[in-house]
Amino acid sequence: MMLPVILWTDQLVFVLVAIVTLLAFYARNRPHLRAPWRAVLERPMGAVTLLVLGVYVAIALLDSLHFRLPVKPAPDAPNQETHYSVDVQSVLDLVLTPIRAHDEKTYSAPFATRLFVQESTVDADGNERRVYPRLQYGGAHLDDESARWSDIGRRTGEGMLYAGAIWVVAVLLLLLVLARRWARGPGEIFSDMSSGRLRHPWRSVLVTLFLLLAVIAMLAELAPYYHVFGTDKVGQDVLFQALKSIRTALLIGTLTTLIMLPFAILMGIMAGYLRGIVDDLIQYLYTTLNSIPGVLLIASAILLLQVYIDGHPEMFDTDAARADLRLLFLCMILGVTNWTGLCRLLRGETLKLSSLSYVEAAVAFGVRPARIMLRHLLPNVMHIVLISVVLDFSGLVLAEAVLSYVGVGVDPNMYSWGNMINSARLEMAREPMVWWSLAAAFVLMFALVLAANLFSDVVRDVFDPRRGKG
Repeated sequence: MMLPVILWTDQLVFVLVAIVTLLAFYARNRPHLRAPWRAVLERPMGAVTLLVLGVYVAIALLDSLHFRLPVKPAPDAPNQETHYSVDVQSVLDLVLTPIRAHDEKTYSAPFATRLFVQESTVDADGNERRVYPRLQYGGAHLDDESARWSDIGRRTGEGMLYAGAIWVVAVLLLLLVLARRWARGPGEIFSDMSSGRLRHPWRSVLVTLFLLLAVIAMLAELAPYYHVFGTDKVGQDVLFQALKSIRTALLIGTLTTLIMLPFAILMGIMAGYLRGIVDDLIQYLYTTLNSIPGVLLIASAILLLQVYIDGHPEMFDTDAARADLRLLFLCMILGVTNWTGLCRLLRGETLKLSSLSYVEAAVAFGVRPARIMLRHLLPNVMHIVLISVVLDFSGLVLAEAVLSYVGVGVDPNMYSWGNMINSARLEMAREPMVWWSLAAAFVLMFALVLAANLFSDVVRDVFDPRRGKG
């Protein structure tokens, strides 16, 4: 039986999921909160990018369910106490077992059947030769290596067929649900959906869904038989590393934001409303913090934490717990150093709102300052908070890659795009060049950051009152 493992970041992830779920139910019954989000989903770009981000979030959630497997007892002691492996795995590891367990000796190119480097062998005549050895797993099912590309084409086609079948089932279920809700015929709804006459952009969503299903199905067909993105120096599948890095990127983006928001909201509103010495102290605080080079502050904090971790190994029963603490601490440091920009925006907006009539009326009626800030000012600056959150998310994802590249990011043993790029730095200098680790990290990071940026543009257009309905 598996032993569940709950890391610090796992707890925060599922607390965040619970909060988002509760907020969604809260906003569902309140038209003034539901209307802006409905406007976001009614825009093709908003609905499509949200679907793409949903796939990333699903992968991250699967990678946040951790456990340890029991170690098989010795044959001569079958009744001994159950011991568990120190290797912490996740549900995503189980799903990706076909590629997680297929390790080669060293580098191999994408879809290759032989290693990328030569080895010395002795032939039947006793002569030493330099050859590219056959891979243990990549293309091992092929008796004739010349049939590789035809086999790849066949499996790609099968993946497309599976994706098409799943897509058709999904469309039929959607039509039945909409037909029951709207009391109309499925054929009529499909006609309106195809021509784009419906309120929601179902046509764009369904096209994107088919593309996502096609990519997933093709990878599911090819990955057990080939290394789609090749292997790294120690022979580990690069596609597996890139998928495991998604959780790290999303944690950096979301947890850092949660840590940053209380500082920014509290101090920004207090500075803008209370003014005087409070405003001076808060301005002095964030001006001083901004004067410190961010990378140096993060590097010093991470190095101090690493010294503490190395000096107290008894606190961590697994390597995953050690790496998880460093990731959580990195999120905290990024949050503490990134709240100043939002604080400035909220201070300026609060200064403007404080002079409006409804705030002055509340002051005249003797309402306490804390209640004015909570009931009158905070709701009217939340559009700025939301816009800043979605805009800063992609920047934080890129920040992790940069910090890990310079060696002060997440633990070197943790999967992250920054660590992949850092390791690719030396691989790019090889002759011949090993480019696929960098390419895999770039493709997945580019898709996530692009989707987040496009989604943030839609949210900004909808929630910013100065832009109107657009």
